[in-house]
Amino acid sequence: MKRILLLLAIIGAILAGTVAWIFLGPATAFKGKTFQLEIHTGSTYENVILEIRNKNLVYHPAMFNLLAKQLNYPEKVKAGRYTLHNGSSLVSIIRKLRNGQQDPVNLIITKLRTKEEFAGLAGKKFESDSAIFLQYLVNNDSLAKYGLDSNTIMGGVMPDTYTYFWNTAPSKVLEKIIKTYKEFWTDERIRKARLKGLTPQQVIVLASIVEEETNKNEDKGNIASVYLNRLNKGMRLAADPTVKFALRDFGLKRIYNKHLAVESPYNTYRYSGLPPGPICTPQRVTIDAVLDAPQTNYLFFVAKADFSGYHVFAETYQQHLENAKAYQQALDNYMKTKNTPEDTGN
Repeated sequence: MKRILLLLAIIGAILAGTVAWIFLGPATAFKGKTFQLEIHTGSTYENVILEIRNKNLVYHPAMFNLLAKQLNYPEKVKAGRYTLHNGSSLVSIIRKLRNGQQDPVNLIITKLRTKEEFAGLAGKKFESDSAIFLQYLVNNDSLAKYGLDSNTIMGGVMPDTYTYFWNTAPSKVLEKIIKTYKEFWTDERIRKARLKGLTPQQVIVLASIVEEETNKNEDKGNIASVYLNRLNKGMRLAADPTVKFALRDFGLKRIYNKHLAVESPYNTYRYSGLPPGPICTPQRVTIDAVLDAPQTNYLFFVAKADFSGYHVFAETYQQHLENAKAYQQALDNYMKTKNTPEDTGN
């Protein structure tokens, strides 16, 4: 009898150990270090179980189901994207899902040019797809609460890293971005904009043109002064980057007369004043360069002939023609040298 009891105790211990190992030991069946489990808004527990089975996430789906019910997870399903780590136990997985412990999503915004580009970026990061984001960005009724519209909305998108949860709605995604935009516009920056006769949005539109003209921070203030001087004199901005934006052809290297004919309010060769919205999301340093642009008499600029990426500025058209000629000659000489066969000595 004692032997039987001992045997039963051993068997019981083995079973208990096995169950404990199944529940507490490594339970993941997927390959790779992590797996992103996406539980969509409105999902039921049955949807979750089906996803776990179909994606072969755990070795013992039946034991997952048993333990999940014991831990009251079926009544506490929370939408979100959850990072499951290889080697996690059933207990830790279920607790993470039940407690809604989502892993954050970073939306990194650098330079964006169009609403479509923003929607495409966001659509890859969140539950809502790009079409839903774009629909929100072109809806003036939705944007009115931010004091922006479908033309100016990208002016409220500041380059930065924004942290969310995967199932954050488009309205909440944009709300955090606009909050950063409003925080940027301090009383001092607003004062500087007024001194230049501009609103914050107009500053951003001008900064977006400067951003597309150069990546040299040292030149940005002078380039801004050129465009400010043209605005004040009633001249057209005649900014090449606005033509690229109007054509939606951002790979253009040179602008020809045929390009200048494009019919668009963004074509500053045809229309006076600033475009109706920004042509990209400018950096903070570029916006500040516009706000702090020096007082100059410059009306023209062209790339320096040394190909340094910097620019030379001119007050008169005659000076500008001379500068442009020097650059063109340097470019022609460079192209001749580049296309000349190397002397091999034969």
